[in-house]
Amino acid sequence: EVQLVESGGGLVQAGGSLRLSCAPTGLSPDDDYSIGWFRQAPGKEREVVSCISSSVGTTYYAGDVKGRATISNDNAKNTYFLQINSLKPEDTAVYYCAVASQTTSQAMGDLGLADYWGQGTQVTVSS
Repeated sequence: EVQLVESGGGLVQAGGSLRLSCAPTGLSPDDDYSIGWFRQAPGKEREVVSCISSSVGTTYYAGDVKGRATISNDNAKNTYFLQINSLKPEDTAVYYCAVASQTTSQAMGDLGLADYWGQGTQVTVSS
């Protein structure tokens, strides 16, 4: 069973930074998948933030975080990270980690594809 556990959310002042972590379990190292970060703000639909391919490391960023966000992974710890700098109040949302099997990071980002989801972690940016 695939499970994803997020951590790292919290309350941050505008202009600050945070780093979210996602530790997937139940995935085989031989699997080809992408890990993505999505977010959902109150009253809004869930949207893609950033994705990374597990096999080749290609990345995808949504327009409103491009230049402020970095997605990465630590293979030794099997953990994926999303760092966002220059945080804005409009970044406030529940952030979800997700995995999409046999999917490139580009496709995951463009189409919002995901097979499994984490429970989400709240990020609140105060002005």
